[in-house]
Amino acid sequence: MLKECKLLFSSFEILPEEVQLIIANMMFNMGRPRLSKFKKFIAAIAISNWQEAANQMVDSRWYKQVTNRAERLVKRMQNVAI
Repeated sequence: MLKECKLLFSSFEILPEEVQLIIANMMFNMGRPRLSKFKKFIAAIAISNWQEAANQMVDSRWYKQVTNRAERLVKRMQNVAI
């Protein structure tokens, strides 16, 4: 699964550990084909804009489908932004 994270996020290994854990959790939940569709989320991660990454997580069908898990991950991403 970490291999999939590294394929989707070229800078995965240098991201903050908390961001890596969030991405790995999402990858486990959705898989690379679905996570790769989160274009704005991926772009926000690439520029270290953690708040925008959190916003993009909320603005997704995934968020509505797995609200409890998603809400926990969004809060963790927002805490990275602080």
